[in-house]
Amino acid sequence: MRIKRVITILNDLGRVELDHGPQQGEEYEHAVRSNVSNEIREKCRELIYDNDTLRKIGAIFLDNIKRGLGKATHADSIVKCFPTYVQDLPDGTETGKFLALDLGGTNFRVLLIELSGEHFEMKSKIFAIPEHIMLGSGEQLFDHIAECLAIFVKEEQVQHETLPLGFTFSFPLSQRGLTVGILERWTKGFNCSNVVGNDVVQMLNDAIDRRGDVSIDVMAVLNDSTGTLMSCAWLNKNCRVGIIIGTGNNGCYVERQENAELFDDVDNGSGKVMINLEMGAFGDDGCLDFVRSEYDKDVDRNSINPGKQIQEKMISGMYMGELVRLVLEKFTKEGLLFGGKGSDMLFERKRFYTKYVSEIESDEPGLFTNQKQILEELGLKHATEQDYVNVRYICECISRRAAHLASATITTLLHKMDEKKVTVGVDGSVYRYHPHFRNLMMEKIRELCDPSIEFDLMLSEDGSGRGAALVAAVAARHKKKALTT
Repeated sequence: MRIKRVITILNDLGRVELDHGPQQGEEYEHAVRSNVSNEIREKCRELIYDNDTLRKIGAIFLDNIKRGLGKATHADSIVKCFPTYVQDLPDGTETGKFLALDLGGTNFRVLLIELSGEHFEMKSKIFAIPEHIMLGSGEQLFDHIAECLAIFVKEEQVQHETLPLGFTFSFPLSQRGLTVGILERWTKGFNCSNVVGNDVVQMLNDAIDRRGDVSIDVMAVLNDSTGTLMSCAWLNKNCRVGIIIGTGNNGCYVERQENAELFDDVDNGSGKVMINLEMGAFGDDGCLDFVRSEYDKDVDRNSINPGKQIQEKMISGMYMGELVRLVLEKFTKEGLLFGGKGSDMLFERKRFYTKYVSEIESDEPGLFTNQKQILEELGLKHATEQDYVNVRYICECISRRAAHLASATITTLLHKMDEKKVTVGVDGSVYRYHPHFRNLMMEKIRELCDPSIEFDLMLSEDGSGRGAALVAAVAARHKKKALTT
């Protein structure tokens, strides 16, 4: 059961505050402060970053951004800061029908979006990619995608129109233009031949041309953080940052073209360009080692990409549950939890899911309904109420740390852009489903950010779909304008 009460662990005391009334809140705060085992609280201190530490992380992140933007330093930079070639945000004048293609896993979506002022209509269909195509040739893959596109536009009866399309391609790309994206490597179980090193937009266009039965104008290729920014900017004109906090972690923001030294396109007039940070890699050079715990290092050692995506491994949903499990395992073996008696499942890697963290923190204060069920599933029926209090505290320490790390990097972007009113679009399962993540971030950014900057966090609605169509819509608007001048 999810609750609206905000639970915030304060840095200095490990204290819990609630917003559900002074008397009940005070009673529960006192109970939690006295009930969390002193040894547990002491051993969790390394997971709690004070504001000075977060400011130091922010300063290091800013240096990383500057190196990623610079021509002379980009090659050796960790935070790559790739120009997306998207120069403009939606301005509300985008009208018409637009297609979006969202490819990022074993299923992909095709969407038809119709814009008219503030009116927005969307239709979509999900198509599967069979394993033999995921492991076949690139030509097979893009022929399959083109076939599904053709099926969709015919079902929607728009096959006789040439519609602009935005292509969300959630694999590592080196972007050379708004419609040029070179695949760096496959991930997520794909291994199609003859695609790495080639332009995926050209391969899609070639597949569409081979069919000859539909006409589609691919206007842009993008990643999901750019889509998140665009999707939110259509609804909120102050949106300048897009952040993903889900299975992975990434972000993009609006930068001045003069600062983006790798940007080599013609200025459309805005003087700005969106930058794909690839910020999940922050820390890959060791700059975060001063705050990484033994649990972070364990997760990294046992991952499929040791030494890579260090910040992502401290924040994202792919790793949050395992971080909690490692803490629980250590404390159990030290006799601090469950009477020193664990279970095979507790000691099994990746068996404590990130959704458990959200469910445990969704329990009513003082009640442990979800947690009891979870611990029973893990073979820990012998857990006591003291264990419940301690386990919840450990979950809160890990999730709060993730929220605070994300807040430090967002604050850095707010200061760098130096705009007085900024909305940050956020998407991803951790932000969307953890019951307190947004509140933890709002509170921490307020503490870290220049008080003259007014900011807000906005949940994105379908950045990879709607956002892709909006990038296509903005590109089509500029193309139309160029043809008439």
